[in-house]
Amino acid sequence: MDKGKRITGAARDKLAAEIMKEYEGGASIRAIAASLGRSYGFVHGILVEGGAILRDRGGNTRRQAGM
Repeated sequence: MDKGKRITGAARDKLAAEIMKEYEGGASIRAIAASLGRSYGFVHGILVEGGAILRDRGGNTRRQAGM
């Protein structure tokens, strides 16, 4: 995928589905952006457009019992 190239139509829909699947599978926005060669903002925008429920920042910050 060319960096900065506008993605529209069916190609955008297909990419959005792939991004949603990765994100829902646990990948971070930054990791997805890096793998695609796109910006954080692009990936974030695709997720928001797709109606994804975004996770809080920082991952799991709760300590496990006994630690």
